[in-house]
Amino acid sequence: MAKIVEPELLKADKDLEFDKGSNITLNNLKDQEETRLYNLGLIWGFLKYYHPAVAAGEYNWDYELFRILPELADLKGEEWDARLQSWINNLGELKEGKEPEYNDEVKIYPDLDWIENSGFSSDLVVALQKVKTAKRTGEHYYIELAKGVQNPVFLNENRYKDMPSPDAGFRLLALYKYWNMIQYFFPYKHLIEGDWKAVLAESVPKFIEADNELAYKLNMLELIGKIHDTHANIWGADSTLTAFKGERYTPISIRFIEDKAVVTGFYNEELAKETGLKIGDIITAVDGKPVDDLVKEKLKYYPASNYVTKLRGISRDLLRSNTETIAVEYTSGQNAKSATLKTYLPEKLDLRLTDAKPDTCFSYLEPDIAYIYPGNIDAKHISDFMEEIQDTKGLVIDLRCYPSNFIVFTLGRHLMPEKTEFVKFTHGSIEQPGLFSIQKHISVGIKNKDYYKGKIVILIDETTQSQAEYTTMAYRVAPNATVIGSQTAGADGNVSPLYLPGSVYSLISGIGVYYPDGTETQRIGIVPDIEVKPTIQGIRDHRDEVLESAINLIQENN
Repeated sequence: MAKIVEPELLKADKDLEFDKGSNITLNNLKDQEETRLYNLGLIWGFLKYYHPAVAAGEYNWDYELFRILPELADLKGEEWDARLQSWINNLGELKEGKEPEYNDEVKIYPDLDWIENSGFSSDLVVALQKVKTAKRTGEHYYIELAKGVQNPVFLNENRYKDMPSPDAGFRLLALYKYWNMIQYFFPYKHLIEGDWKAVLAESVPKFIEADNELAYKLNMLELIGKIHDTHANIWGADSTLTAFKGERYTPISIRFIEDKAVVTGFYNEELAKETGLKIGDIITAVDGKPVDDLVKEKLKYYPASNYVTKLRGISRDLLRSNTETIAVEYTSGQNAKSATLKTYLPEKLDLRLTDAKPDTCFSYLEPDIAYIYPGNIDAKHISDFMEEIQDTKGLVIDLRCYPSNFIVFTLGRHLMPEKTEFVKFTHGSIEQPGLFSIQKHISVGIKNKDYYKGKIVILIDETTQSQAEYTTMAYRVAPNATVIGSQTAGADGNVSPLYLPGSVYSLISGIGVYYPDGTETQRIGIVPDIEVKPTIQGIRDHRDEVLESAINLIQENN
């Protein structure tokens, strides 16, 4: 039997010194100390992604932070700069690289002006500049770009699973890690409101003072929310945040319609009957607090690309509690009412989205109007169905869902007379972190004289996200295609997972997605050709007004 040879561990893999804690204490910081920690965060992250020795796995870069921090604690001014300069110089020899060449396809340039503008000593600036211009390869211990798609893959990031409440050093590390991942590898950094560096500065004292697990994770949620990306959140089962939001639920499902918290469904029909609330009732207060005030309080803890998608998240949690009952005030018709609602643990309820969904992916709304629901689509039947509906007046594609199969090109080939461009991407760079360049356009469809010639109507709303938005972009280039509905979630592009101390699991949109003319989709979402939103009266009447508008459009002039 051949002997199995284990790969030799890199130095970064062997460094386990701070596995149990950072031994860093940071208390009652003065403004000058906060500024130095802000500057250290800039430098630490820059070296992580730009220095060839770090890229080669020569250092556990998390733990190098914990080594340099105590040495910097009592240094000021030129001494502080000199110690950082020697730290950089001792990382290893640098080979001079080529001056980067930029072309017209650049979407975002690396943000490195802070090196000259931060007031560092000339010697420290020179040391940082040498790293900036050093020769780098496409290989890196901490980062790579996924084959084909080219979204960032964050490598060798310790999850610190056994550290639910990180100490001060690890909290600062978490801030530095996340901030620099966004600084160098988030394709929509240019859409962040304000200066991303200012977010680092204001976050330093917050993370240092967050001395318990809940405070740490709430600060992390706020930080994640600053990038305005619906893909970005703290995902997975997190008992601390579950307890914060409430472990128990009422059987009532809420959706914001006309900026009101409207009852649109039930998580359990029998239990809902006991509440006395009906579809279309409007919740105005919960436990004595007006809903408008609750929304303002909660917004910072619900990361999303735009306001309507933040409301989508808040609506799911508005009636959660850790108590067995909650008091609500509501209006039913013209009448103001109140009720005490029982709450239940999740196993008593069906907490999936409760809006009625079709039980089939292919059907007819009328004899001459076909309907496709990609939320439960069986892609293998697309060709047969499209052949069957070839002579119908119209086709409704309902993308108020997340497609169960990737059908962009499978269905698209039936909708286009020829290959048609519908999207282009940007992706980052390992050799020049922070650089994002536009790549080739992607097309949908094939040359097909038998393409579908009826009217096509695509339905969207705030539940249309990511792959659903991408699918909408593809189908709207078909002849006679119209998009009807309202603003979508505004988060497109393959996602990149990332892990932070305290077993925090998050995602970011990893590539930039644009229309062929360069129009943004992130945050904005898909802009409908015809805006139609549900109304409170429509909800009360159990009508789908968006779908009705699609049918009316198809029937016009036919």
